[in-house]
Amino acid sequence: MCFANSQDYPPEVRRIMYTTNANEPVNMSFHKITNNLGMFPSDEALLKLFYLALNNIAKKWTMPVQN
Repeated sequence: MCFANSQDYPPEVRRIMYTTNANEPVNMSFHKITNNLGMFPSDEALLKLFYLALNNIAKKWTMPVQN
């Protein structure tokens, strides 16, 4: 499947593609954090780390919000 021209798709599909693409950097950041640190003493420790990482990601966010 080629996504070279996303304008060929209806607006509903383009919106899903846009949303999915916006989530990829967040997923990559979480993956990088968990791989670098390895084991966590508890689930709460992991959730705290994700919370802090999400705050840092939000500060770097430059993509405009679409309605």
